[in-house]
Amino acid sequence: MLREAISRGGRMSARRHPATIADVAARAGVSQASVSRVLNGKPSVDPEIVRRVRRAVGELGYAPSMAARSLVHGRNQTVAMVVPDLGNPMFQGILEGVSVAAAGDGYRVLVADTVERVDDEEATALEARQRCDAVVLCAPRLPADRLERLVERIAPVVVVNRQLEAPGVPSVGVDYARGIRDLVDHLVGLGHRDLVYLAGPEPSRSNADRLRGIADAEAADADVRVRVLAGGSGLDDGAAAVEAVDAARRDGATAVMAFNDLVALGLLAALRRRGVDVPGELSVAGFDDIPMAAYASPALTTLSVPRAELGAQVWTRLRGLIAGEPVAHAVTFRPRLEVRESTAAPR
Repeated sequence: MLREAISRGGRMSARRHPATIADVAARAGVSQASVSRVLNGKPSVDPEIVRRVRRAVGELGYAPSMAARSLVHGRNQTVAMVVPDLGNPMFQGILEGVSVAAAGDGYRVLVADTVERVDDEEATALEARQRCDAVVLCAPRLPADRLERLVERIAPVVVVNRQLEAPGVPSVGVDYARGIRDLVDHLVGLGHRDLVYLAGPEPSRSNADRLRGIADAEAADADVRVRVLAGGSGLDDGAAAVEAVDAARRDGATAVMAFNDLVALGLLAALRRRGVDVPGELSVAGFDDIPMAAYASPALTTLSVPRAELGAQVWTRLRGLIAGEPVAHAVTFRPRLEVRESTAAPR
């Protein structure tokens, strides 16, 4: 009955199978070995054979099997990116930059989120390396000694926002110390002298870099005071810090620098609920320039980080490691100050 139903109205339809390399070879009139050389980009293939193979591939809709390519090359064209918090638009932007650049070379990017659990980073990275050709560690929180042992086990690997002494591990990052200095200079230029810094997660190396930049700013200007308060990395952390921030405001502080834009946006909302005028009674600034920062009320002053370009540089280095090329030099981006409505001269 099934056979008859399929053949009703004419001849029976043949089931269409995906084209194979043998099909391409037959259509092009060449050997399967020649097809393989063309598909792998070998430079010694006759241009006429290349033309015929490519035409056959297009006509048949042939797509190389990922499993087969993995067996031949020992690679599966997939890399992993391990992040501490995928909900952070900063990490999302870097992931997008890596993914777009990797796709141009036929690679896919898988992502693993450790949800700020430092003790999960090592196991997550090791599992990711078993499944993928290489790993990107984005802002890892592990202590330096454990991180250096880890990168030896999961190479090839590129580290984002963390400098390592380990040879053969390129890094791409942001000069957070210089960025926070630029932000302090902006606020001091407006007339602020008593500032607050809402700190990020304690294991975060970029938070340590910000603290170092703040210490340099205080050392350079004896009239500047920066109070460091516990914060975090998310919207809720900023909102939860409002009591401590408002107490500092009543004690004379006139401006707040948050670890990142999410913390700043959470704080802005909580201050609004308290009736605190920003920037009239308190200036607020963030870091990263995530997309929603410009649309806050008031629009958030922040340090802009080129997330997509950072991701592209990560892929350039990872691709070179996979190909066995020499380790590329480290790249550090200096953030750009974006002055908006949330900072102004103190009353």
